[in-house]
Amino acid sequence: MTLTLSVADEVRTLAPGFTHLAVEAHGLVNGPSSEASSALLDEATRRLAARLDGRAPHEDPHMAAWREAYTAFGARPSRTRNSAEALAKRALSAAGLPRINLLVDLYNAVSVAHLVPVGGEDIDRVEGGMRLVRATGEERFVTVAAGEEVVEHPDVGEVVWRDDLGVTCRRWNWRQGPRTRLTEESVSGVFLLETLAPMPVAEAEAAAGELAELLERFSPGTWITVHPAGWASGTRQG
Repeated sequence: MTLTLSVADEVRTLAPGFTHLAVEAHGLVNGPSSEASSALLDEATRRLAARLDGRAPHEDPHMAAWREAYTAFGARPSRTRNSAEALAKRALSAAGLPRINLLVDLYNAVSVAHLVPVGGEDIDRVEGGMRLVRATGEERFVTVAAGEEVVEHPDVGEVVWRDDLGVTCRRWNWRQGPRTRLTEESVSGVFLLETLAPMPVAEAEAAAGELAELLERFSPGTWITVHPAGWASGTRQG
């Protein structure tokens, strides 16, 4: 089977400094958060604090670029923050970072430490490939509210990740839907690191390499491929 990723030209026009890296992994072993994954999140928070050196997350140049991109497609970045800024803000608060499960903890730790949006999708739940597009407003985004399944529709022109069944993540990387998220039963995942200028590609590559090392440490024997910046497609076992 083949997993494909694509970025629409209209998204590249909106944010010409955008690129993404993908870490593809098979044979993963997920489970509840552990002392080890919790320690990684604590260390990521310390690294974040050192990186910011007293600044607020939105004052970081990379986060400022994401705010500009969100504004460009009509979002209000002070209300709907990109995933890295939202995590960083929570990391520095009294609440601290949430503990979700092993795999989510790993990519959240990398996201916070490097201030780069990172998302994880269960490959086995993706239908027909993943596409980053500007929405027509007719796409379906199935989520949960008050314990009940509800269907939302993105705004016209909103940047979304989608597959053949509908939207998998709204407002670029703001809110992921439950259908493709990584659960404790997930064994195959694709982890997307999304960057804008001025973040150097080399720094994003270092973050991707760190994530790959963590995945291998927590899932010994897993098959991992770190795809290069802008990767569009690759083959997978299945």
